[in-house]
Formats: sequence, C-alpha cells, structure tokens
Amino acid sequence: MRTYKITYKQFGNSALLIEWPQEISIDILNDIKVFYEILQSQNYAEIEEINFVYASLMIVYRVEKIAFKELTQKLIKLYNTIDSSVHKFKKNIWEIPVCYHQDFGIDLPEISALKSLSADEIRSLHSTNSYTVFGIGFLPGFLYLGGLAKELHLPRKNTPRMSVPKGAVAIGGSQTGIYPQESPGGWHIIGSSPIHMFDANREFPCEIKSGDEVRFYAVSKKTYQILKNEQERGIYKLKSLTK
Repeated sequence: MRTYKITYKQFGNSALLIEWPQEISIDILNDIKVFYEILQSQNYAEIEEINFVYASLMIVYRVEKIAFKELTQKLIKLYNTIDSSVHKFKKNIWEIPVCYHQDFGIDLPEISALKSLSADEIRSLHSTNSYTVFGIGFLPGFLYLGGLAKELHLPRKNTPRMSVPKGAVAIGGSQTGIYPQESPGGWHIIGSSPIHMFDANREFPCEIKSGDEVRFYAVSKKTYQILKNEQERGIYKLKSLTK
C-alpha cells in the first residue's frame, strides 16, 4: 500500500485543508483523486463541499455536526485504509482545437528568439503532448495543465498584460492553459482556441475536471473561425474520450 505523508490543517472556521508533498506530480494527483472519489461516495452528512488542486484537498464541513479534531481523525483513518495504486477511475481525454496563427500567437516571435525555435516547432511541441489538468482556478474554467515540453518552459512575463483576450492559449513556467475570459495575465500567448471553457448557462459550466487529460490539435485560421461560429450558435460539441 502506498500512502503519502500528508498534513491536516484548519482553514478558516469551517474548512479543513489536507496537503500532500508540494510538487506537481501525476502520482500525487491520482492519490488525491482516489481519496476525493472515496470521500464523495461516503456521502458524509457533515461534509458540505470538497475541492482539490495540485497537491491539496480542501473540505468544507458543517461545524454544527462535527468538530475539526473529530473530522481529522475520521479522515486519517479513512486515508490509511486506501491503496490508491489498485483503484481505477475514469477520466476524460479532451481534444481542444488551437489556432497558432501569428495574429493570435502574439508572443511567438519573442519565444522563438529566446528558445531558438521556429513558430512551427513551437506549435508542434505544444500540440503533440498530452496534458494533465492539475487544477482549475485563478478564473472560473482556467485549466492549469501540466506536461509542457521542457523546450517550452519559460518564466512568466516580468510585466503582466493588463488584458489577455478570451480564448488565448498561453504558457507559463512548466504549464500551459487557456484564458476562459478576458483578463490580466502574465503568461506567454502562443495561440487561441475558439472553445468556451466556461459558460455559466450550461448545466456543467466547466465540462473539464481536475484529473482529466487535454490534447491540443492545430487548426487553420479559417477552421478556427468556422468552429468559433459553431460555438457561438451553440452547435459545437467538445470532443472527448473516456480512459
């Protein structure tokens, strides 16, 4: 049985924060995902909400039903019975179109100079990897995607932009992501996706979940516009496989 040394901390008046070793690791994420799904299946009346990202899991609990120490002991006991290596859970693999045209990839020239790579090499490196969703945050629907090719690792910009367009596909550090709405941002923009990553009017505003995989595929500017029009008309269906 493989278990990690994890810590349990009080987080505000009614939340408990559980932390694994603080690193970006698929094994750690899988361990958290298994713990999360088992907790969900228990339907504990005293637990109101559970969220996880990277190497942390937060539980919001009902203080009128259980105390912090009692809940902590309950969770420790449960976690110590789990062998995450034997648990299998389904995850979706999402295929997301990206246009890497220079009109969208406004930082491509800078990255090319810094990395001695052509725009085509950057596009190829970015679109041939599979990415793991390590968390969703900063903005509703913003996916933190790990698995970026080492050749594309770049520190975030020294001076963030005041406005990054919705749909911008960018890289920062060892990660990549898609801006789900216009916002400030300090990552390097290499393209754009026509897909709405978050829509409050949908039954599930963000279809992609932590632990899922994302695969990008390159499209022309013409195809990008066709897909964008389909998205605006509500007829585009994001493609996914179950693994």
